Amino acid sequence: MPSLSVHQYNDVKSVFDTLQGQFTIDDDQLVEITKRFLDEFKEGLESYGKDMAMIPSFVAGVPDGTEKGTYLALDLGGTNLRVCEVTLNGDKTFSLSQKKYKVSDTLKQGEASALFDYIAESVDAFLTQHSKADYTSGDKAGDSVYLGFTFSFPVEQHALDKGKLLTWTKGFSAKNAVGDDVVQLLQRAFDRKHMHVKCVALVNDTVGTLLTRAYIAGGALIGAIFGTGTNGAYVEDMEKIGKLHGSAVATRADQMIINCEWGAFNNARTHLPLTPYDNILDRLSINPKYQTFEKFISGMYLGEILRLIILALVDAVPKPILFNGTSAPALNDHYGIDTAFMSQVEEAWIGKDHSPEAYELPPLHDFDESKLTDKTRPKLKVIKDAIVEHLKVKSENVSFRDAAVVRWLCDLVARRAAHLSGAAVAAILIQTSRARLRGDTSSPLKYPNEAVIGVGVDGSLVEHYPGFQDKIRASLRFLVGEDVEKRVDVGLAKDGSGVGAALGALQALKQL
Repeated sequence: MPSLSVHQYNDVKSVFDTLQGQFTIDDDQLVEITKRFLDEFKEGLESYGKDMAMIPSFVAGVPDGTEKGTYLALDLGGTNLRVCEVTLNGDKTFSLSQKKYKVSDTLKQGEASALFDYIAESVDAFLTQHSKADYTSGDKAGDSVYLGFTFSFPVEQHALDKGKLLTWTKGFSAKNAVGDDVVQLLQRAFDRKHMHVKCVALVNDTVGTLLTRAYIAGGALIGAIFGTGTNGAYVEDMEKIGKLHGSAVATRADQMIINCEWGAFNNARTHLPLTPYDNILDRLSINPKYQTFEKFISGMYLGEILRLIILALVDAVPKPILFNGTSAPALNDHYGIDTAFMSQVEEAWIGKDHSPEAYELPPLHDFDESKLTDKTRPKLKVIKDAIVEHLKVKSENVSFRDAAVVRWLCDLVARRAAHLSGAAVAAILIQTSRARLRGDTSSPLKYPNEAVIGVGVDGSLVEHYPGFQDKIRASLRFLVGEDVEKRVDVGLAKDGSGVGAALGALQALKQL
C-alpha cells in the first residue's frame, strides 16, 4: 500500500486546526477559482482540445413546457440499456414508460453490429410489448417514430444527430465502432430490421438535465449534475462560441447549449485547494491528473477523502486521535467508505428540527462528555452506531468524541465540495451576464431584470445529502450577491438521461 498522510503532533488542537485550514476555502481563493473557471470557459469555447472541453451540443434552444408529442429515448452507458417512451402533455407535465434490457459481456466485447442489432431488437420489443402510444394511427400513419439517444461514452459531436465514438469505456470494447458515427450505427440497425424509427438526437445526460428542467419549469439556463460524477451545461450565445464561427450552424441559431465537461476543470492543479488527501486519492485513481475538479466534489470520491483523513487520525503519533488507534476493513479498503455514510452522519446530526442547540459541542481537542446537551447526546449516539455498523469499528473503540470528530470531518469535506460547486454555477451566471463577480462593478448585465434564473439539477448529492444545496447557495451569495442568488431557482430534473433524450429529439425536430 502506498504511503499515507499521517499526523505527528505535540498538541492535538494543532491537528484539528490544520485540517480546518486545509479544507476551508477562504474568500480570496473562492474568487480566484471562479475567475479561473471563466478563463477555462473562454479557452474551451475558442478552441478544441482543451481540458474544459466546452462541447457544442447543437441543441439551439430549450423547451418551455407547452410542447406536445410522444418520443422514444435510449440510454446506454453501463450494464443495462434503457428504452423509454415519453409523452409530453403540453402543460409542463409528461408521462414516462420504460424498460431495461441487460447488455451481456459478449455484446459489449463482440462486433459493434451485433451490439446495435441488439439495441434495435430491444426497441422493437419495447414498441411491441410496452408502448402505450399508437404510432401508426390517424394523420401520422407511416411517419417515423422519433428517438433521442443518450450515449454515455466519449464522442466528438458534429451535429445534433452526428457523433463519432472516440473510445469505449465502462467495460465496453465492441469492435469496428471507434471512429464511426454512433447515430449511423444505430440507424443502420433500425434499417436492417425495417423499423420506422429515426434517431434524430444524440444527447449528453447533463444537456438532458437542462432540457428536462426547462420543460417542467417553463425555461432554464443551466443543467448540473452533482452525484457520482459532476458536470454542467448551459445556454450560451453563439457569438461567444469562437470555435463554431464560420460554420453553417452559427448562421442558423443565436444560442446553443454547451456541455462544459467541468469535471476536468483545473487539471493543471494550479487553483484548487489541494491537500495531501487529494494528492493520495488522485495518485491511486484510475486517471491520475485528470478530472481533477470531479475528485473534489463528486459522490464517487468524497467518502474516499473522508477515509484517508480518518486513517491519518487513527495512525497519528504519539497518540492516535480516533478509535483508540484501531482500524477496520472499511477503513483499510480503497473506497471502503461510501458518500452515503457521510449523508447518514449529516442527517443524524442536523435532524428535522435544525435546532441551534444541536450544533453545540465541547471543543474537539478538549472534549468533555459531561457537557453534552440532551439533544446532542442522542445525535452522537446515532452517529456512533453508524460508525460501528458501516465502518465495522468495534463499539468499545468508538467514543462520543470520535463520533463528534467524524461528523465534523464529514462537514469539512462536504462543505468544501458544495462551495466549489457553487463557484461552478456562479461562473456560468457571470459568463452569461446574469451576474457580476464579487468586487466587479463595471461588467454589463445583459438581463438585469430577469425574475427567475432556472437551474436544473440531478444527482445524489443535491437530492439526498442534507444541507448540500444550502451550502451551494451560500457560496453563490458570496460570489454573485444576494440579489442574484435569490433569483436562482434550483429544481430537481430527474432522469435527464431518459426524458432529456426525448426532449433532445423534440428540439431536433424543431430545428429542422
